[in-house]
Amino acid sequence: GRAVEIRQFEVGIVPGLLQTPEYARALADSAVRRGAITPEQADERVSFLAERQAAVKRPHPPMMFVTMDESCIRRPVGGAAVMEAQLAHLTEFAALPNTLLQVAPYDIGERRTLDRPVNLLMLSDRTIIFYAESQSQGHLDRESTSVMPVLTAYHQLQAEALSQAASVAMIEQLRKGTP
Repeated sequence: GRAVEIRQFEVGIVPGLLQTPEYARALADSAVRRGAITPEQADERVSFLAERQAAVKRPHPPMMFVTMDESCIRRPVGGAAVMEAQLAHLTEFAALPNTLLQVAPYDIGERRTLDRPVNLLMLSDRTIIFYAESQSQGHLDRESTSVMPVLTAYHQLQAEALSQAASVAMIEQLRKGTP
């Protein structure tokens, strides 16, 4: 909530801050069906996500740089209607003045500098925090010796990713049903 800039990279699923409620619910319900969480925990996850999303829609929202692996937009979640709404939401997000949305296409291959989800948060005092999550826990790091290599890798990834215009065009092609 205090971040002035957010940089995210995600593999496999649309980043939480960009998920529609239906997409988030489909993921949570899947975890319940697998026995990974209880229905109550699923409700908590969806509610918590809505709270996090509200924090970045405040009157002076942070600048958001989001780079997604191509798998995020190609992996169907929740069925055709949920994916259509999710892809439409991504194009709306890209049109906001405080956002940059890029897709890291499959064909960058080994030039994809990150292999796990990454969140980099810049605070108003220009401190950069690195946050990563696993299935069971999150890790927050403020040490520049740990944060700076991740920031460098993120910038290198952005340079390899599609431009925002090309990313939106790819998303629109998927919405039309063309590969």
